[in-house]
Amino acid sequence: MKKVSALLSLMVFTCACTVGPNYQRPKVDVPAAYRGTAPETAQAQQSPSQQTSQSAQTSFGEQKWWEVFQDPELQELIRTALRQNYDVRIAAARILEARAQLKITRADQLPTIGAGVTGQNDRFSDMEFPICEEGYCAPVSSPGHQTDTNTVSASMSWDLDFWGKYRRATEAARANLLETEWSRRAVVNTLVSSVAASYFQLRAYDLQLEISRRTLASRQESLQLTRTLANGGSATMLDVRQAEQVVAVAAEIIPDLERRMQQQENLISTLLGNNPGPIARGMKLTEQPHLPQVPPGIPSSLLERRPDIREVEAQLMAANAQIGVAKSAYFPQVSLTGESGFLSQAANNLFTGPAGFWNLGGSLTQPIFAGGRIKSGVRLTEARQKEMALTYQRTIQQAFRGVSDALIAYQKSHEFRQHQEELVLAAQDAARLSGVRYRGGAADYLEVLTNETNSFNAELGLTQAQLNELLSLVEIYRNLGGGWEA
Repeated sequence: MKKVSALLSLMVFTCACTVGPNYQRPKVDVPAAYRGTAPETAQAQQSPSQQTSQSAQTSFGEQKWWEVFQDPELQELIRTALRQNYDVRIAAARILEARAQLKITRADQLPTIGAGVTGQNDRFSDMEFPICEEGYCAPVSSPGHQTDTNTVSASMSWDLDFWGKYRRATEAARANLLETEWSRRAVVNTLVSSVAASYFQLRAYDLQLEISRRTLASRQESLQLTRTLANGGSATMLDVRQAEQVVAVAAEIIPDLERRMQQQENLISTLLGNNPGPIARGMKLTEQPHLPQVPPGIPSSLLERRPDIREVEAQLMAANAQIGVAKSAYFPQVSLTGESGFLSQAANNLFTGPAGFWNLGGSLTQPIFAGGRIKSGVRLTEARQKEMALTYQRTIQQAFRGVSDALIAYQKSHEFRQHQEELVLAAQDAARLSGVRYRGGAADYLEVLTNETNSFNAELGLTQAQLNELLSLVEIYRNLGGGWEA
């Protein structure tokens, strides 16, 4: 009983000693607000209470992806991608690997118990050998015999986690599991944004193709009119050739846009985990809803929401725990072994009579000289921990920059798109007036050519401006850590 009590006391004591540093999140320089949230003049005119209220509002990244992207076809594409995309499925498989590895590592804290049954039968035949005395040898016979040995035993071995080596290793494995879970969320975050951005790019190609075909039809009609006027003597062959040029300019863009459109469909199909094929369309590019101003929330919340930041932090936690694993090598390693069972020559007497046996032993091993291996191992883990701490801080800084860049891009793209709309209206009216002047004989066809080209380019530029505004919105959502929550 005293031995059992001593063993239990030792087990309790082993759970109370763990070498190595406990994890503490590194301090980071968090800005009070994102640059690009609002114009500086507007911020200066706000009272402190208004600024606090604006900073405390819900972040755009906390909205569900189907609330941000309201096109039904786009929502279906995202659902398909989340279900079939290979990167997401690979990330999920890595989580299963990390869970299994955690269980393997955690098992080192527990004793290993085994059981065995053996049966052995030895048979010796008759033997005859000489015995010589005083020069006289006489043969002696040894009769054959048979022996049986039967054993039932149970064994136990236990490396006591006296200094927390296995507990720190389990802590590192648990952090690795957390890393894989956040890694999967980072993949989902990127995937949702990639599908949305690719879909908007596809709808931009559709709109540009529509504009090009409409412009080509209009210019073909203009070419027919110019040829009629040239036949009647009201226009020259130079006018006809110039009209043919603008038709060719509009026509050459169409096959290039069709190429880009089909390649974009192939890209989206790959994101969905499908073979290349056509993609269903929903709302037009100009019909996609988006907020005039996006609430980014407070920067400190980004540390908890961005999956890539949490992923790197999990790596830092694992590296921190490995320091304890390395330091435990300085201290003695304590092991317990034991075996108990029954041994008998007759199977029917195996569990009766004086057939039982047991043994219990222990060992303590203290490293004395390892050529600097242990010290270097500790320095290696400390250097890795420092590296991961710097990586963590760098990731946060890059995240703040990403949000700020996206906010600025969205604001300026919105302003650019408004100016581009004014340019399109002016260019279209100039093209209309130059056509009237040409048909009235007040202008040559070069003026018509110039203004129609400007109008066409302005419409294509407006489509690109509308696309850039939507892509900036997607970037804000991705940089704020949106999309990974179901």
